[in-house]
Amino acid sequence: MEPPAATADVPPRATAAEGLRFAFGTLTVLPVRVERWDRGAGTAGMLCAPVAGAVVGPAAGALGAVVAWLGGGPLLAAVATVAVPAALTRGLHLDGLADTADGLGSGKPAEDALRVMKQSDIGPFGVLTLVLALLAQVAALTDGYARGWTHGAAAAVVAALTGRAAMTLACRRGVPPARRDGLGAVVADAVPRGAAAVVAALVVVAAGALGAAFSPGAGVHQAVAVLLGLTAAQLLCRRCVSRLGGVTGDVFGALCETAVTAALLALALG
Repeated sequence: MEPPAATADVPPRATAAEGLRFAFGTLTVLPVRVERWDRGAGTAGMLCAPVAGAVVGPAAGALGAVVAWLGGGPLLAAVATVAVPAALTRGLHLDGLADTADGLGSGKPAEDALRVMKQSDIGPFGVLTLVLALLAQVAALTDGYARGWTHGAAAAVVAALTGRAAMTLACRRGVPPARRDGLGAVVADAVPRGAAAVVAALVVVAAGALGAAFSPGAGVHQAVAVLLGLTAAQLLCRRCVSRLGGVTGDVFGALCETAVTAALLALALG
């Protein structure tokens, strides 16, 4: 369902509770009612985006750990882990990744590329990108579960946090929406740069602390994985702004999945 167009009036600042409702109501399928849909709620909601990741990630890691504990093997545990975020978002972020790939790969002017992204079908660029991203995620998580269920579950948590922090950074001031309606118009250019940087730093620290439970080296490794994931997402964000004129709801999904994939690959390659 397409959200309403953003209004020009400056709304009052949203509370933390309203921000959490916005984050969970737009980024997950959990039964949370979004009571406000304006710039104020969008700002607070995207600042809370990693909190949604703090729920999705552990849920994904828990299922993978159960599968591994039951003897399913690292590959099956990895597949189960990847399936949880897809289910908890109804594939929203994966769909955004595919649509963004089709738009960028179309070679058409910005307006036409945006029209391609809004179409319900998925083109060859979208299919190829989606398949490669999911294969990379499963392969990287398989490596983690091969080292133990705790490593695989921790990778799922780190990746989920990184993906949502990438969304927060993409909502920072100076990154415009590509359309005048939709999610991008509500949250794009809404988060103060300093606040977005603080959220990203907190996610880096949280990932490092989680990794430190294994060893100091693992703490550094996981913090670096977050940084690499965020960097990959920001490179894609810059490309979308240059190519499409800004960001959209589909682009946010693409940024999330890009950050998730890059972080998992960094964890597997370290």
